[in-house]
Amino acid sequence: MIETPTTPPPASRSPMVKNIIRESGIAIALLLLVLVFSLTTEHFLTTANVTNILTQVTINLILGVGITFVILIGGIDLSVGSVLALCAVVGGTVMNLPGLGVIEAVTFATLASVAVGIACGMLNGLISAYWGLPSFIVTLGMLNIARGAALTVTDARTIYSFPPAFNAFGSQTFFGVPLVFLVALLLVLVSWFVLTRTVFGRILYGIGNNEEAVRLAGHPVFWYKVAAFTIAGAAVGVGAMIYVARLNIASPIIGVGFELNAIAAVIIGGTSLNGGRGSVLGTLLGAFIIGVLANGLVLLGLSDFMRQMITGGVIILAVIVDKYRERLST
Repeated sequence: MIETPTTPPPASRSPMVKNIIRESGIAIALLLLVLVFSLTTEHFLTTANVTNILTQVTINLILGVGITFVILIGGIDLSVGSVLALCAVVGGTVMNLPGLGVIEAVTFATLASVAVGIACGMLNGLISAYWGLPSFIVTLGMLNIARGAALTVTDARTIYSFPPAFNAFGSQTFFGVPLVFLVALLLVLVSWFVLTRTVFGRILYGIGNNEEAVRLAGHPVFWYKVAAFTIAGAAVGVGAMIYVARLNIASPIIGVGFELNAIAAVIIGGTSLNGGRGSVLGTLLGAFIIGVLANGLVLLGLSDFMRQMITGGVIILAVIVDKYRERLST
């Protein structure tokens, strides 16, 4: 007897198909935003301004990519802004060590920055996973620890005088595209591959959807959670060095509020705060929405206070839309 294949019901759509549906809607919203600002401002689509937007988006995108891993398992990381400051001052201190050539100084500084980020992220993951504590509370504590450590390491002073070649990297472009943005884009592509083409990535989605089922299937949920936070910390370490290259300073007070912008990019990009749903491509689009919105409002001449209010409203709207978007994509 030959069975006639049947078309699967809409509810059986794969997570990848659902992500494509969500990301298409986000991309349309971004295009509409670009259209509005291109019609209402004079310099929005100029080459210089587009390059400026790409540069401004870079740090938020790098942090957002790392936080995406954490939110996919149902966690949150509020410490990335302070950890970024700690990574930056450690990297800046190492880069200024005497007796190092330019290549050695930049290499050791980058490794030190990423190592500090990994240590902070791993500590967040170990504490929250081992004791079953809300990551909100654990990372809130790390926020204060990292900020205090950054101030202690530098005695509350800003570090200057980095190699000219390193400083130049922060402002170099490749066919009009900032090199720092290309670094962020590379992280997006690598993270996309990990989350969609590896067992590790699928298990992270599984933990966010049904942690107990993943545990009963024999997977070490504890270590996957730790790994997610560790990846977020490593991304912060990379972002810290990019930030230092852009501003040519390493200050213990940088990064205040960065965690909120990064989380906003992830949520606007369609990643669910409950975990198990979303993608880094959505985070890329979400970071662009925040960057384009901020840039366009500046060109319109709005004050800082009004820009904060509008950005906050957009974040709340994104969470509301996310509820409806979930129903449409099932």
